[in-house]
Amino acid sequence: MNLFLLHPEQHLEGDLWRLDERQSAHARTVLKLAEGDTCRAGVLNDGLGEARIESIKNNEITLSFKVDSNPPVPLPLNLVLALPRPKMLKRLLIDAASLGIKRIVLINAWKVDKSYWRTPNLKAGLLREKLLLGLEQAGDTVLPELIQAPRFRPFVEDDLDGWAGDGPRFLAHPGDHPSLPHELEGPATLAIGPEGGWTPFEVELLREHGFQTHRFGSRILRVETALPALVGALMRLP
Repeated sequence: MNLFLLHPEQHLEGDLWRLDERQSAHARTVLKLAEGDTCRAGVLNDGLGEARIESIKNNEITLSFKVDSNPPVPLPLNLVLALPRPKMLKRLLIDAASLGIKRIVLINAWKVDKSYWRTPNLKAGLLREKLLLGLEQAGDTVLPELIQAPRFRPFVEDDLDGWAGDGPRFLAHPGDHPSLPHELEGPATLAIGPEGGWTPFEVELLREHGFQTHRFGSRILRVETALPALVGALMRLP
């Protein structure tokens, strides 16, 4: 945890805030903070600043905090991600939030196991929890927008163009395609398929909606490896 991410319900009065149970445990057992020590904090969907530990009583920690700086610049990349295995999804959301991605669609695909859409891990609270962990890791405060598209074709045909907006769209796919561009600075959209890859129908439909097909080396990568590798290659990280 590189940042104490404060939520509105933790506000007491004035500049005073109270850490929640998880944050308090981290402050005591990992950071070894004592009264008078300072640490980094931020308010969800607001700014950052330095916090000072004011009191530690009965395992409750109160700190004083004022916003004095803006959160990190977001990565101008939209992510279309075929729904991965539930355990992998947790790690991918943490990574995506840490990288600064602010707009994510979890989409169905032919090779996505239908049972994945019935997992409890898709509950909004659990997804939000993973995104928050990614923000804490990166020292960010702005929660990504995350939507679910359990029907591939209706989303691509009816919603994708409005959601993705301007900028090039890239589909990483094995085959005899041009190499993926590198270090883009402007807005873009990246689509990453399931472990078994996109079907020819899915590739063609995405192409019809502006996606350019590119190869990324000669190796077939797992999704949790592909995401940070593709983002790091495609975008100039702020």
